[in-house]
Amino acid sequence: MQDGLNRRSMLLGFAGAGCAALAGCATRPISASSSPFFERTGLPIGLQFGEIGDEAGRDADAAFAKIAQLGFREVELSNLFGRKPEELARAARNAGVKIASLHLPLMAMGGPASLSMNSEPARIADIMGQLEARWAIAPILMIPRTFRPVAGEPMETAIGRAVAAAGEDIWKETADVLNTRGAALKPLGVGVAYHNHNLDFRPVGKTTGWDILWSQTDPGLVHFEIDVGWVDLAGIDPVAFLEKSSGRVRLVHVRDIVSDKPRGFDISMDSPIVGTGRLDWARILPAAYRAGARHFIVEQDAVDGGSRTDALNRSFQYLSHLNA
Repeated sequence: MQDGLNRRSMLLGFAGAGCAALAGCATRPISASSSPFFERTGLPIGLQFGEIGDEAGRDADAAFAKIAQLGFREVELSNLFGRKPEELARAARNAGVKIASLHLPLMAMGGPASLSMNSEPARIADIMGQLEARWAIAPILMIPRTFRPVAGEPMETAIGRAVAAAGEDIWKETADVLNTRGAALKPLGVGVAYHNHNLDFRPVGKTTGWDILWSQTDPGLVHFEIDVGWVDLAGIDPVAFLEKSSGRVRLVHVRDIVSDKPRGFDISMDSPIVGTGRLDWARILPAAYRAGARHFIVEQDAVDGGSRTDALNRSFQYLSHLNA
């Protein structure tokens, strides 16, 4: 599960801090009644930077060059990969790739000096400026300060348990932090958005975490990066959800779900090559565009027996030819 701050490493960080061809990948027919979505909208197909593999952490120039060779023209950073922002920005420019966004946790995960939404606004703005990126994304809600995993408990299970026990308060605290960060960063040219998971939609009393975030964040300060895979896993139709969320969506994670993946609120993801799962992208992409999304970022776990590069190529080819 690669997501946000490289999902597995991010979850471990919480513990430390607080304890080929198009025909081969498309599984549903592509309508011939309209033009390819990305050609029609003029938008680039984006990619989570870490999806490219080892090069992301070893050789930024090689990583961005490979991303560009595959056809992607935009990336989202889940972190700075141990590099200075200007190094990443230079490698991206040399490859002709734009950095759209950077994931920043709502709390510092590596000590006071680590970069997070709670870092000094001027520092965040300076880094975002060097990256030439617009969006600072909170990859997950606030984690309760009392969070402690039980021995042998999977990190995802521990987080879900702690969030459920915290009730509405943790969601209200998250909304407050997002509002505060949005107010501080907007004058500096940085937009703040929140990335959802399936646990956001789990009932909390008579409401849900998502409903609290939606109603208690300022629409002028806080926007959303919608991961439609997590929406589907929560048992919600992504198209209907995007229609309901219209106006505040700015980015979308293009993440498919294997057909037999059970729905529910466990933080457990199984993302196949885009176009080989159960999500109806011919409906989802236009709905996301109508809702305000202008950045579409591919994420996936599976390679279907091939290489990571081949798997990303299959996703790109599927999306670039998808009529919607």
